[in-house]
Amino acid sequence: MPLSFTRRAVCGGLAATAALLPAGAAFALTEPEARNLIDRLVAEVNAVISSGRSEEAMLREFERIFRQYADTSYVAAYAMGVDGRRATAAQKRAFSDAFITYVSRKYGRRFREFIGGRIIVTGVKPVNNYYEVYCTAELRGQAPFRITFNVSDRSGRDQFFNLYIEGVNMLLTERTEVGALLDANGGNIDAMIAALRSAS
Repeated sequence: MPLSFTRRAVCGGLAATAALLPAGAAFALTEPEARNLIDRLVAEVNAVISSGRSEEAMLREFERIFRQYADTSYVAAYAMGVDGRRATAAQKRAFSDAFITYVSRKYGRRFREFIGGRIIVTGVKPVNNYYEVYCTAELRGQAPFRITFNVSDRSGRDQFFNLYIEGVNMLLTERTEVGALLDANGGNIDAMIAALRSAS
């Protein structure tokens, strides 16, 4: 989907830095806990990559993993952005469910490209009130590249709330794409949700 340089995208970009930081006063999550979370996530992703299952079976597993380890409420709310203010409670629930399926399958397809390779956790760094957990993707016939997870416990659980693959920021990318999809549907939230479901 092409990027849309709309007023929504511009306004969203101005607030991006602050919005990426989950609320919270201080660290309760520790560095070993942040690493342990991503160690477990990566172990599950590597198991799916090497499982030899069909694409559809892999995507179902990647969606399960995403729902288990990601702060899905935060990710969905961020992706909807300011348009969430005019959405009804039912629309927010419908969007969250459709969006999480869409984004987990989208990134699941990217992870499926790693068949024959593996992901390795390489380090952890505190940033403000969350941790960045660094991983390296080692693929056959390709140069290794970095994957970074942002981890916090703002939801009451240790979860990741953002993901970077080769420097591409999941939250900002998906907010832009959801905004463009909403614009393409004339600002109609229900139509945008239906389009997300179709794209999954």
